[in-house]
Parts: sequence; structure tokens; C-alpha cells
Amino acid sequence: MKLHRFYVGKLHDKYGAIELRQHIWVNDAELFNQWSRVLRYKVGDELILFNGQGEDRLYKIHKIEELSIGLDLVTELEPVYPKRELYLFWSMLKKDKNEWVMQKCTELGVSHFVPILSSRTEKTGFDEERALKIVKEAAEQCGRSDIPRVREPLGIQAVIDEFKDKMTLYFAEQHQDAVNKGLVTIDSKTPVGVFVGPEGGWTDEEKELLENNCQKLNIAQFTLRAETACVAATTSILGA
Repeated sequence: MKLHRFYVGKLHDKYGAIELRQHIWVNDAELFNQWSRVLRYKVGDELILFNGQGEDRLYKIHKIEELSIGLDLVTELEPVYPKRELYLFWSMLKKDKNEWVMQKCTELGVSHFVPILSSRTEKTGFDEERALKIVKEAAEQCGRSDIPRVREPLGIQAVIDEFKDKMTLYFAEQHQDAVNKGLVTIDSKTPVGVFVGPEGGWTDEEKELLENNCQKLNIAQFTLRAETACVAATTSILGA
């Protein structure tokens, strides 16, 4: 039986973070409803709680009351983190494509999501609370022990000004000879950022700005949809 994982750190702030002690009572209404009514947990069932601070712990349900569930610690687990810190700067997409990007790239190991507003950005509204929910659930499902951070949308120049001196920046490009040339060698201790453009591509001015401040990352031989390009760029860097 698959063990479900639940993040109980700072994002889970309706009742505050849950302290992962030897014996705990969980009275968070959302978790209680999910455990008792959706997953139909019973006494003796096991689950994993993690707080994003290096504490991943296996618990067993010892008692279920009307509005709370008691847990006993079974064992501590080894936390699992992405092997390097990656910032994804992607031009916001329309409809639910942004959610797809955040879900899949969380699974691949992106540490920071920073939506950007470019000249050809298809959507400007961004629901940060919804975005946090997406990345939290993706982290719970995929087994990583941290929750990616999500920023408010920024312009390209604002991103460069803030991050240029803190990390190596790349921008994703299609190239005929990109096959087997996308992987880059990067010190795993060094943060990295990658720009992914909109469906319509960068304007000439934006491309010049990126070329003057970033390294080119060839990610594909063929034209990719923007959301696919996000996955390809992430894989190129985290797979290095």
C-alpha cells in the first residue's frame, strides 16, 4: 500500500505548522477531512509528515476522535532534496498551462518559480495562493522533502537586476544542432536560473538583453510549446 505524504510546515498556516513530536494530535480541518472522509484512514494506518526543514517522519494513527486524529511516531526518514537549486523564470502562459508547468517542474526538482512578464506574455494575472497549493501537492506526491518557493511576476530586466550577480543565468533556445548538446556542467552547490520565453518567442530587444546577460541553453532540435520548453530546460540543467 502506498504511503501518502503530507506537508505540515509554514504553508499549512490555518492552524500554524504542526510540530513533529513523538505523539501528536492533528486537528487541522482540511487534513482531518482528507484523512477521515477522502482516504478513510483507520486506526493502525500509516502516513508520512514532513515540514520542509529536514524532518520527514512516519506516523501511525492510534486514535480517531470527532475532530482530531492522534498519531504516534514510528520512525524518522531520510529527507530527499533536489541536487541543485534551480530558478525557473518562465513567461506566463494562458489557461491552466502555468499550473502544469509548476506541477511537472516541481516533480523534476525546480526550487524557485518566478513568472515573468515579457512583451508577448499571454496572461498577466497570477494567483500566488493557487500556485503555492499546486507546488505543495506536487511535492507531496513526488516524494521531495521541500516545497518550491513561488514569487510574484517580474519583468525580464527586474529578474536580471536581482539575480545576475547571485547565479549563472541561462536562456532556453531552439537549435538545429541541439541534440545531446543541452546538458550543462554546473557545480551542484551553485544556484542556477533559466529563462523560458512565450509561445511567440522573445522580441529582438528581449533577446539582445538576454544574450548580454545570460548564457544560451540549447534545449531542442524542434520547435517546442512553451510549457514543454520549461520541462526541457529543467531537465537539461537538473540532469547535468
